[in-house]
Amino acid sequence: MADITRRLGWRHLRGAPTAHIRHHRGGKLLHDGPGLSFWYRALTAALSEVPVDDRELAMTFHARTADFQDVAVQATVTYRISDPATAAARLDFSIDPDTGVWRGAPLEQLGTLLTETAQQHALDVLARTPLAAALADGVTAVRERITAGLAGEPRLPGTGIEVVAVRVVALRPEPEVERALRTPAREQIQQEADRATYERRAVAVERERAIAENELASQIELARREEQLVDQRGTNARREAEEGAAADAVRAEAEAARTVQLAEAEATRSVRLARAEAEGAREIGEARAQAQAAWLRVHADVDVATLHALTGTRLAENLPRIDSVTVTPDLLTGLLSRLGARE
Repeated sequence: MADITRRLGWRHLRGAPTAHIRHHRGGKLLHDGPGLSFWYRALTAALSEVPVDDRELAMTFHARTADFQDVAVQATVTYRISDPATAAARLDFSIDPDTGVWRGAPLEQLGTLLTETAQQHALDVLARTPLAAALADGVTAVRERITAGLAGEPRLPGTGIEVVAVRVVALRPEPEVERALRTPAREQIQQEADRATYERRAVAVERERAIAENELASQIELARREEQLVDQRGTNARREAEEGAAADAVRAEAEAARTVQLAEAEATRSVRLARAEAEGAREIGEARAQAQAAWLRVHADVDVATLHALTGTRLAENLPRIDSVTVTPDLLTGLLSRLGARE
């Protein structure tokens, strides 16, 4: 919509770059072009504003396939007004000089024209196509047919309209039909999912079995190695016992030999000692005998009184020390009697 300001009976219009303005006064074209800005009088001006930018027209319509099934077509048509003068001459793009608002609904007319034309060509395609084929390949076929139909429609160039692009968003059957069509696919998908689940479970079971077999094999191998270890330990213990017994036997033999040697040495020493003691005793005896014989030879010629004196002397030498002696008359009498008897 153009921007219009008022000044003392005059109006000033400022258009957008995407809006083509046509200004007539008295049947003469004074201003013609996009993005114009000019002054005019409202009572004598005839203004038209034609948009020249690309416009998107979304459309939804129903069609029937070759097997009498209803489908909904969702499409979008991109168009532009390539000839503003022709469009302004064929459609009412006039605006109010005071407000800049369209007096008619030109874009709705263009939308109706494009929608009906596109719908006509889409119906022609779908009417000869079964539902399954339409759902599978209908989007491409409908888009190509609409594009070709709009390009060959003579009314659009005569109105100054150029179709830029056509897009078909979707072809949708009725909800009940769509659910019915989805059921086999869903069942197939579910079957595939179940088969995949079963296969996964089978694989899991197989893997579990393999793991169990591996564990069992590991346990068997471990038991076998433990048996070997026990046997080896028994062999080692037996070997250690044998080696210990051999070592004990060697030690016993060595100890016995050492004991025998010590006994022999002790016996030899004892024999030598006995011989030495005997020799010493013999020598001592001989010496004592010789001394006794010499003593006897010495005293053989000595009188008895001298011998008694020597005997007393020897006796006195061998008697213990006497600090005091108490001589009683009885003891003295007996001693004197003995001495007299000897004399």
